[in-house]
Formats: sequence, structure tokens, C-alpha cells
Amino acid sequence: MGRSNKMDQELNAIVLPNGSLELEWQSSEGPVDKSTGMLQQEIYDRRIEGESAWLLFLGFCDKEVILSPSLNFWREFATGFARRLTMTPDIEDLRHNVIIPSEEDVLQKHLEGIPMMTGSEYLSIEFLGSVWKGMNDAFSRSIERYPGTVEEYIRAYSPDVHLVGRVFFHLVENKESEVPFAFLATYSTRLDLHGKSRHLPLRHALQEYGKDSQRLLDLLVTVHRAAGQSPFVAEILESGELFHPLALTAKEAFAFLKEIPVYESSGILCRIPNWWKAGATGARLNIRLGDSQPSYLGMKAILDITPRLLLGDVEITEAEARQLIEESEGLAFIKNRWVAVDAEKLRQILDAYEKAKKFASGNGLNLREALQLQLNPNKLLPSGTTTEEVGISNGQWLESVIQKLTHPEEISPVKTGPGFKADLRPYQQKGINWLYFLHSLQFGACLADDMGLGKTIQLLGFLNSVKTGKKAPTGASLLIIPASLIANWVSEIKRFYPSLNYYVAHPDSRQSGTVDVKN
Repeated sequence: MGRSNKMDQELNAIVLPNGSLELEWQSSEGPVDKSTGMLQQEIYDRRIEGESAWLLFLGFCDKEVILSPSLNFWREFATGFARRLTMTPDIEDLRHNVIIPSEEDVLQKHLEGIPMMTGSEYLSIEFLGSVWKGMNDAFSRSIERYPGTVEEYIRAYSPDVHLVGRVFFHLVENKESEVPFAFLATYSTRLDLHGKSRHLPLRHALQEYGKDSQRLLDLLVTVHRAAGQSPFVAEILESGELFHPLALTAKEAFAFLKEIPVYESSGILCRIPNWWKAGATGARLNIRLGDSQPSYLGMKAILDITPRLLLGDVEITEAEARQLIEESEGLAFIKNRWVAVDAEKLRQILDAYEKAKKFASGNGLNLREALQLQLNPNKLLPSGTTTEEVGISNGQWLESVIQKLTHPEEISPVKTGPGFKADLRPYQQKGINWLYFLHSLQFGACLADDMGLGKTIQLLGFLNSVKTGKKAPTGASLLIIPASLIANWVSEIKRFYPSLNYYVAHPDSRQSGTVDVKN
């Protein structure tokens, strides 16, 4: 791991078997631009301070600078920690006592996005959890020694980051009123002796601070910051409505929800309905393939297709979708819940839905096309639609097939019939299971065991299972092998499957005559 100032070097993160992260310089396929080179060197230099120190720096560094796939993975991971840190209420009071808990579903999402990198096989949720805790510990040790504020400390990493203030925006459903939503701004009091704070409506700040306008301005600094980018906040701040509860229409609530990133980047914490936070909003098309087993198996097998229209995670009819296009104002209350509606996107989804229905009612898709569609859903997408808006899901039969293809250990064991004399090792039995399962689907197969592990025995066991099974085929099987292996195969047949009727079709073979290919 040598230091490098060259502009043809790429810095990569690698995971060692002992559970630690290291940085490694490697030759780059092309020239490295100046910004990337400088950031790589800074990351490398901070490695001297410890593993968690360079990761903490990575979480606040410029997201636009290109890094290697492995470093970019850790930048995204560390950015998640940095964002949670800056969005922690009362962090100035908590300082080194702050604890940013990791969430298993977030760690799992990162785990599913691992790029090709050295040591990726050692990554796990537990490993990522320990890295997350390491960043928390590194921040705590560093801020405990730091003489300034937490905001000053973080600004040294990233000048554009704003810490969350003490003002909160709340949007709740107002089921008791004709106006469907209610908005309220609150603020948190300072921590008490027990380390807890209270939330009060913002109007109480007017009473608490009285004529002390500077303290009120300090409290509202995040609101003024947001007002520079949000007409809604600017208006309610100017009119004084910010200090009172507000009733919002669905259209106004939708505009508020779309501006959440503006509020949060300004340092305002938002408390909003779970259905928006979960991201299950907007129109989507789900195409379910292969619920039932096709009558013919193989890559040309025709699968049943079931297209479904979804709004959030709620299924809607085509008629309901068209009605929403005409009537919606951004949010629609359907089937007892609110969902976001983008009329133009919904039209595009309906176009894709019509195309999927034609597939379902026409010739359908064969298995090969279905597998290709999963890799590239754009086949069904009108221009302007994204793959996030069209999902391909496996029906019961197709899911069971793919599950066994990706987890061969779940394939039901195949019994060899009379005449097969070998005692199979467990991995050899799995090999026969694999070959037989793919044969049942009329797929091709590849058996890639190392030399000497018994591929010959497995293939003979597979032939025995096929020829003695309930649907034993007529005709012969053709085996093509190098001439140098003929003697070995003949020997193995005589030893492990002596009842197999075979013929060696080679000029130098001592065998002669004909063979009944039906056996």
C-alpha cells in the first residue's frame, strides 16, 4: 500500500479477511482528472488517522467528484451516516454523547448494492453495522476534543451542510375536517437536566422570547434559509401564519411534500405521514409472469401474463386510473389512503399497461423473452417512462424455478435407478439433481466441478435417472469427448453403469457392429 501522487492511479477500498477496510492504489485504465486525484490523495492521507476517520471524511466530501466503484460505495454508505448526524435534533447539546443508531433495512439495502470489489465476500449486515458504529465513535472522540461548535466542526468538512435547527414542520391528515390536511410549526426547548426536550407550537416562542428579537431570529434562522427557496414558507413567514395551525388542501399539501428536500437541506426537521416517507407513491405497472406451469417446457414455453396498475401499493382499475387523470390535484384519496398522482406519468403507465394487455391476450411471452424482460423492462416502456415505474415480478411457478436455479440445494433429490453402482458423495448427488432439474425444463446445463471430482460419475448417474424415470425417452444420447478420454469413459461405464448399452463411434475403437439406439 504505497503512497502515490501520480494522476494515473486509482484509489480503491478493499475488505480484508480479518474484517478491516484498507485503501489500495491501482493503475487506472485512463487518466485521472485533477479533482479526483486531489480527493483520492486527501482520502488516503486521512487513512493515517484510522479507518473510521477517512470514512467520516468520505461522508461529507463532494458527491460530484468521480471515485472508483468501491470508494463510491463507501461514500454512499458514509453519506447516510453523515446525513443522519446532521439531522439529529439537539446535536449541539449532545455533542460527544450523540448516538446514531443503524437500521437493519438500510444496511440491507447497502448490502444489495455492493459493486465488484476486492473482499466483497466478507461484507455482511454485521460488518456494515460495525463500520457505522466506528464512524459514530470516531465523531464522538473528535468532537469531544474540538473547542468550537458542532456546526463549525462539520462546516470544516463541508461548507454547504446545515445542521438541523430547533424548528419542526408537521403535516398531518385532518380526517375530522372538510380540508384534508393540517400544517403546524413547532420548536424544541433546550435539553433539561434529564437530557430531554419538549416540543411546543411555534407561537409559544413569541411569548417566551418577548421583545428579544435576536433570540427569535436565531431560532428562525432555518426558516429564513428555507424561505429563500420556497414561496410557501416565504408567504407564511411574511404573513405570520407560520405561528398558527393551517388547513391545507390536497393540492397545497402535495406542494408542501414535494418541497421536503428544501426544508431538510435548510435544517428543518419534517414530521410527515408514513405513506409519503415510505416512498410508495406514484403510479406503477406491475407485470406478473408465470403463475402457472406452461404446458410445454423449455425456453420457448409460453408464460401467462398478468398486468396490474398500482398507485402506491394500492391496485387500481383502468377506469379509476383514467378518472384520476381528470380529477387529481397531485394527491388522491383512494381506497382509504392518500397517494401521489402525476397525471402525465399515469398516462405513460396506462400506455405500457395497454401494451402488456396485448401481450397477455395475444401470443404472450416465452420463457426466454420473460427472462430478458426482467433484465430490460424498457421493452414495454413508452418514451419518457423509467424502469422504476414498471416492475416485473415472478408468478408462483416461475418464482419456484428461479429459486431453484439460484439455490441448487433446494432442488428435490433425484434417485438413480437399477443398474447404477456408484456410491455418490453429497456434492455428486447435488450435481445429478442440477442436471436432472435443468433437463426437466429442457434447458442446457453446465457442470463445472474441478478435475477429479467425478463429473463422469455424475453424468452417468444423470443418464441412469433419465433412462429409468417415469418418462424415459426413446433414442440414444450423444456424448462428444476428446479421443484421449474414450478409454476412461468405457472403464467408468463398465464399473458404475455396466447395464448401459453404449457404442464408441471412433475409427480406432475395437468395438464393431451395430447398437440398438432405443436402449
